[in-house]
Amino acid sequence: MRHIESNMIWTIGHSTHSYEEFLSLLRRAGITAIADVRTAPYSRHFSQFNQDALKKELRLDGIAYSFLGDELGGRPKGSRYYCDGVADYEEMARADEFKKGLDRVMEGATKYRIALMCSEHDPLDCHRCLLVGRALDQRDVAVRHILTDGSIVSHREIEEKLLAITGSQNDDLFLLPKERLTNAYRRRSLKVAYAEPALASSA
Repeated sequence: MRHIESNMIWTIGHSTHSYEEFLSLLRRAGITAIADVRTAPYSRHFSQFNQDALKKELRLDGIAYSFLGDELGGRPKGSRYYCDGVADYEEMARADEFKKGLDRVMEGATKYRIALMCSEHDPLDCHRCLLVGRALDQRDVAVRHILTDGSIVSHREIEEKLLAITGSQNDDLFLLPKERLTNAYRRRSLKVAYAEPALASSA
């Protein structure tokens, strides 16, 4: 049995994997528990990742499952968490329920090697990284992202890539590195965060 590193959390996207491929990724990383951070724990095209089916299979394979989509999901309820119809990750991170969700994950990490699970394969396309991973990192938790090929990258490496793809490396030279990173998170979040469906125009 692998040693439990209580100050480390992993993330993973189920993407288009078969259950067997997904399980293999978990096994390679030594994951013993999944924290499902999807707001709606279902997949239209990949039924193996519907909550009931996934929970059952994971249990049979000795991996614990917990649903945290209410606390840590990427589609918030309430207008205060949206800016121009797009989920506002910075506002969501200030919510009490979100902070309680982080507490649950960190407490669970004292007993399990936990991976936060959502659907997108690329961490930079997903709130598990841009919202939850960032918040855990700010709590001095070591966050690691499991990629589709089985490789694992640190949150710091992800942030370097984030700065590059958003052009924030070339921001005003008078900005502090922390401010450049904040700008990069904001730009990327606006691009990939959940957007409310346009309201149907009234007749």
